[in-house]
Amino acid sequence: MDRTHVVPAHRAAAAPGERATVTANFLASPYAAEVAQAVSALDAARSTWREGQAGRHPVSSFPSPDALAEGMRDLSAALFPVRLGGFRGGAAREDDFVAEALRRALATLRAQVAKELEYWGGWCDQPFDADQPDTVVRLFAAGLAETRLLIDSDIEAAFVGDPAARTADEILVSYPGAHAVLHYRIAHQLFALGAPIVARAISELANARTGIDIHPGATIGPSFFIDHGTGVVIGETAIIGRNVRLYQHVTLGARAPLGLTRVGPRERFARHPIVEDDVTIYAGATILGRVTIGRGSTIGGNVWLLSDVPPDSVVIQPEARILDAAAGTLVAAELGLTIS
Repeated sequence: MDRTHVVPAHRAAAAPGERATVTANFLASPYAAEVAQAVSALDAARSTWREGQAGRHPVSSFPSPDALAEGMRDLSAALFPVRLGGFRGGAAREDDFVAEALRRALATLRAQVAKELEYWGGWCDQPFDADQPDTVVRLFAAGLAETRLLIDSDIEAAFVGDPAARTADEILVSYPGAHAVLHYRIAHQLFALGAPIVARAISELANARTGIDIHPGATIGPSFFIDHGTGVVIGETAIIGRNVRLYQHVTLGARAPLGLTRVGPRERFARHPIVEDDVTIYAGATILGRVTIGRGSTIGGNVWLLSDVPPDSVVIQPEARILDAAAGTLVAAELGLTIS
């Protein structure tokens, strides 16, 4: 194989010094032939994908999850300077610390929102206003105090609801549910302000760390507590009221993937459950479609629900039963076990 033609002809040419360095590094690789073959195959795969995307425009700008992760660290520090920001300078200097963290965070958000709007601009007949990224960031900043109050209510709900918690501070810094909900509260504001990709990237930062997947479009009231949390899924159009508690592996999902069935406006824009105030949903419950779980209800573990639940209901699976000795021996034999 001719190793001097591994870069496709339609790629932009590198500067002479850069090209020489890249070529030297490539020729020095013990896998030069394999790299050349993979580069060619990947180029063909990208071309096939792009040709199949009707109306797709060239992507020159896209939000960076790494940059947003840094922005979230600064936002967390601004919201909770002592507990999440590590500030130890005393009350007189706390505002200065918050101001500096916010300055960095808002600059990061502004840059990432601008990249998203530039990306969406490829599908628009008219460009966004030049100051649209600044408008989004200003409105977001104006709502930060309210966001902090909501997060405080979530932390308090966790402290009241979990006897294992010794302090609210412990919850904020170590509970996966608190981490996921903090990210959701911030992502939800950005989603509502017209930056859905930035919002999804922020929510996925929490998902990667906690295994809790909350779509930033979901509507969630105050005093929301996810206990343990791994495997929780909350869909885009879910509506959750005040003082709701979920346990691990709860799904508030839709019934059928869009694109596999014809759906009307209700099914498209109201696909996920409504959970009213003061509801507790135990581990493994799956609730699908636009059903309503009435106020004050308790949903037991591993329940499968496709229909409405009246207020103040208790919904459970039949309790497991203990087999007598003869039946237990038969089951053990089927499993290849020995009962002594």
